[in-house]
This record gives sequence, C-alpha cells and structure tokens, in this order.
Amino acid sequence: MKFENPLAFAKKLDKQDPLKSFRKRFHLPKVNGKTAIYFTGNSLGLQPISTKKFINEEVSDWAALGVEGHVHAKRPWLYYHKFSKKTLAKLVGAKPIEVVAMNQLTVNLHLMMASFYRPTKQRFKIITEAGAFSSDQYAFESQLKFHGLDPETTLIELAPRKGEFTLRTADILQAIEENKEQVALVIFGAVQYYSGQFFEIKKITKAAHDAGAYAGFDLAHAIGNVPLHLHKDQVDFAVWCSYKYLNSGPGGVAGAFVHGRHANDSSLPRLAGWWGHHEKDRFQMKKGFIPMPGADGWQLSNFPVLSGAALLASLQVFEKAGIKNLRKKSVLLTGYLEFLLNQIDNSITPFSVITPDDPKQRGCQLSILMHQNGKSVFQKLTRAGIIADWREPGVIRVAPVPLYNRFEDVFEFVKIFKAAL
Repeated sequence: MKFENPLAFAKKLDKQDPLKSFRKRFHLPKVNGKTAIYFTGNSLGLQPISTKKFINEEVSDWAALGVEGHVHAKRPWLYYHKFSKKTLAKLVGAKPIEVVAMNQLTVNLHLMMASFYRPTKQRFKIITEAGAFSSDQYAFESQLKFHGLDPETTLIELAPRKGEFTLRTADILQAIEENKEQVALVIFGAVQYYSGQFFEIKKITKAAHDAGAYAGFDLAHAIGNVPLHLHKDQVDFAVWCSYKYLNSGPGGVAGAFVHGRHANDSSLPRLAGWWGHHEKDRFQMKKGFIPMPGADGWQLSNFPVLSGAALLASLQVFEKAGIKNLRKKSVLLTGYLEFLLNQIDNSITPFSVITPDDPKQRGCQLSILMHQNGKSVFQKLTRAGIIADWREPGVIRVAPVPLYNRFEDVFEFVKIFKAAL
C-alpha cells in the first residue's frame, strides 16, 4: 500500500478497517480525562470488556457450589486447562495436544529445560541472543550453575555486528555450526523484546537439529503478535506469558508447547507434579508418576481458575477476529507508523528505528532509539497522553496492536512525537 501523510488518510484506513469494531471490546485507559493512545500492548495488553463477566461466572459458581464447582461449574474446574487449547494451538501453529496453559513463563522455562537441557561432557553449551529478557537470562544462568557449569564459558550470547542492532540469521546459523560438537540447546526469544526483531524460527530450529541440539523459543513477545508454526517448524518446545498481546491481565497464567514427537514420550526426564499425572488415576494418590499425554504431562498443580477465566475472555476475542486478519492489519498499521516516522526531520533530536524494516522480521512493535534527550522526549509523550514504554539504555518501544489501536492513533502519536523532538 502507498501511504499518505494527511490525517484524512488515516481516517479513511480506519473506516475501511474490517476489524474496527474490536476496539469497542476493550477498556481504553484515560489520561487527564482523555482517552489515551495506548501503545504498550507488548508489555501489558488491555482488558477485554468481557473479562469481568468470565471471572464473575467463576466467582458465582464458587459461591454457589463450593468444592462441587470442580465438576458442576459452568466450566468445570477439573478440566479448565482444556478450554484454551484450541485457540492457543491456532496462535502458535500447533496441535491442541501440544499446548497447555499453566504456571508462569519462567516456571515453564525451567520445566522445559529440565527435560531438554541435559548437559553431558560432550554437549553442554547453550546458544542464545545477547541481551535476552531478564527472565531468560536468569533462567539460563541458574540452570548452568545448577549443573555445575560456568555461564561465562558455556553460555554463548550472540550480539549484532558492530554498528547494527539486530542479529543476522546467517550469523546465528554460523555460530551453531561452529559449536555443533558441544551445543546442547539453542534458545531464542522469538521476538526480541528490545529491538522487536522476529527471528527466523524454522531456519534456527533446523540448524540446531542438524547440530544435534534441541531448539526452544520464548514466545512472550510473539504469541498473539506474529504468525507461528511451531509444529511444522519442528520446534522442540516453547513457553510464553499471556499478559502481553494475549490480554489476560497482570501475571496471567502462562503456557507451554511441547512437540508431539516428545509430548508422548513418557521416558523423557521431567520435573513432575500431580496435575500432570494421568487424569483417570490422579486422585488415587498412588506412587509412580504416569504422565498425561501431550504437553499436559508437564503440568504441576491444579489450574488457577480465576486467572484462566481472564485468558478465556481474551482468547474468545482472538477466535472472532482471526489471527490471519490481525496479522494483515498489523503489517499495515506498523508499516504506516514506520512511514510517518521516516517523514520526520530528525536532525534536531536524532533518532532511528532499530526494528527491521522487513515486515516478515517484525511484529507490531517498533523500537525507536533516541540518540540524545531520549528520556525528555519520552516524558513529553507521557504528559501528552501517550502510553508507551522506555527501555534502557535509550529505546522508546511503541506497539500499535491491531485488536484495539487505530490508524488515527498512529497519526496522532507521530504528530506528538515530532513536537516532542
């Protein structure tokens, strides 16, 4: 599409938007009594209006039924983890049996590493991106130390080339090849939180497998944002949180994917819990763990129903919107933002967009690197009713989410941003 500058063009795109009605399904924050421009869905998604209804239904069943809600609630609590499978599977490109909502992201990451990071004298290295999100960094470091290894020598963190801000796929593949005799696990954030780069999952996974290693991904900034094909791409495992693009609320229940070729392998080592035990025998309290088929076998505890209700409310919106439709709008929305930013004369307060300009290598987030006065510009944006976020050492992250952001929001943001410069 050929973009244009005037506000009338943004309004025309909004009028033509087949997803425009979905904005009304969310609560929009206000700043100084005025509806804010919310570009922080990559950090915390907005609350669907239906969330309260879903949670209230569980609270009402709890009040009326007590413990009997486990089997007689509108959505029986015993089987709550099953209600999100169909939509989660669509969002990550998997079979329903390969996904499960459970725990928190870092808990799931540790559980997956307990199964898929089994260092030996020959294979013990982990390859990841430099500057990974803290939850990943700390998990990798502690796992290595748990196995008696030194992170300084066993964790390979790949950084962009000098003067660049994103990793070249060729450099990732080369690093895997160079360490093919010693690498045990290749794991990346599917979308890098700081730069917004969407890594080439299929190529990275194949290279890891060719080297004899497992391939895993953190989907925190990817699920609900970019197209994923985990089963087809042969990814071994993945984990995610659900409070960003999935809009399940702060600290919402997370999830995990385990490829089918592993998911039914009961001999695979794991840290077990009673909810992962075979459903028919779970309450017999017998010794001897028998895992549930599929990803369910990695569950630890009974499902957090109130948190899960919030997730179901959001997933219902995704089902109606369709991830393919959302992706189509996202490419246009982010492309329009990029177009308008490129029209700005940034000679006074220089900045640059460090997210890849190829739509296939990014989601809806653009990371604006401020070369000077970044905090001052960000504070001006905040005072003007823009809810974005600041990441050290100098990036303003903005994410126009297709479910609830408009093209007019993008236009107004760039107008305010330009004035703030």
